[in-house]
Amino acid sequence: MKAYFGRRYALSASHRLHVDALSAEENRAVYGKCNNPHGHGHNYTVEVLVGGEVERETGMVVNLVDLDAVVNTRVVERFDHKNLNLDPAFQTSVPTTENFCRVVFGLLKNALPKGELTCVRVEETENNFFECYSE
Repeated sequence: MKAYFGRRYALSASHRLHVDALSAEENRAVYGKCNNPHGHGHNYTVEVLVGGEVERETGMVVNLVDLDAVVNTRVVERFDHKNLNLDPAFQTSVPTTENFCRVVFGLLKNALPKGELTCVRVEETENNFFECYSE
């Protein structure tokens, strides 16, 4: 039987939603206040859900210490207190939270110590959240 383990991480980052190919008016129409030339920030909550068999010896799907090490190295340290627009992951895409969620999923997908990455959920605000699932 498959079981699931979820863990939350917090980070703060800024971004500006803007597409160079659009005019200033078009960018404001598409992104509204998120197109502020000075950017804006969020206190993100990143949730990681790992699925797999419960190991007989440890009784766990994944060791949370090992999971924390991977997520902290690949995600938190990389993005916390940074401008997402300046990260290489967003050189060819707008750093929307949809894309941020996809990037986080990609960074963790093949890096977990045990189990399979099932879902990444990113809360941008108390009202907005985004999810990516394994296919």
